Amino acid sequence: MKFSFKNDYSEGCHPRILEALVQTNLIPQNGYGDDEFCHSAERLIQEKIKSPQSKVFFVSGGTQANLIVISAFLRPHESVVAAETGHIFTNESGAIESTGHKVHGIITADGKITPDQIGHVLDVHQNKPHQVKQKLVYISNATEIGTVYTKEELRNLSDFCKENKLYLYMDGARLGNALMSENNDLTLEDIAKYTDAFYLGGTKNGALLGEAIIINNEKLQEEFGFHIKQKGAMLAKGRLLGIQFQELLKDDLYFDLGRHANLQAMKIKSAFQEIGCGFLSETFTNQIFPVLTQSQIAQLSEHFDFYVWKKIDEEKSAIRLITSWATTEEMTETFINSIKKLK
Repeated sequence: MKFSFKNDYSEGCHPRILEALVQTNLIPQNGYGDDEFCHSAERLIQEKIKSPQSKVFFVSGGTQANLIVISAFLRPHESVVAAETGHIFTNESGAIESTGHKVHGIITADGKITPDQIGHVLDVHQNKPHQVKQKLVYISNATEIGTVYTKEELRNLSDFCKENKLYLYMDGARLGNALMSENNDLTLEDIAKYTDAFYLGGTKNGALLGEAIIINNEKLQEEFGFHIKQKGAMLAKGRLLGIQFQELLKDDLYFDLGRHANLQAMKIKSAFQEIGCGFLSETFTNQIFPVLTQSQIAQLSEHFDFYVWKKIDEEKSAIRLITSWATTEEMTETFINSIKKLK
């Protein structure tokens, strides 16, 4: 069997979550998220972000979270600004556009967008009401190419959005990895302070499934549950999501798992650096993008699964390697030994 570095959701879930699901299996609960586990998980999240006024809603996946949040926050004539590498722009099969909202893509070097870039989009859409009105800025942390936002960058985005009456929404599918990155200076409290909404990703950080949508802007909290129900995302057995986030957050397992995944990726990154390999982007999370020759890619493909991410030229391509909470030391060392043998 090949070791897989294709994604961070290949395995089921952390054993502690399975244990918690088994132990609580026969305890009767109210449905649709009105259970003791969801309420407990919401309180834990409010404590972690130091924002008791924020509201927490649990859904099963990231595309679902993005679709519901953006369609709920925007009026029919309003649109979204995002990096072209952003998940909603490239990998959600037009989910946002299917709800009637245009996504304006911004070309970026590092997956992150800046106030100046957003300002350019606003500048070329002044012919209202003949053009759509930009209303929401979508960012990912970590980004789809493994980079992270700094506190200063997020604060500047927040200030710009407030000045221009835009909502700021953060996709947190890999937020655990971003927060545990060695070059991160953001806290959950900062993110709650500077965004109108974000989500805490569980699917890619040890959960069986599930994301926790956190709405900080009180105006946007109103009747959000209706949107979840209308989009078919309100689980009758919502307890399954609450139990998982309760287990992940009660003693910071969530952050331990993100730290572990990052550490394994950085070991692999160091091995590539030692043989003089370049990278598509400079990352310190659980995603790395080494640029290799076609021959080197073929050598590694014999024993490991990963994606060939971007063609650089006829001779070279960038591959994407992702480690996870379940990546073992054996997997990492085996991969490193193979890197040392590359020709």
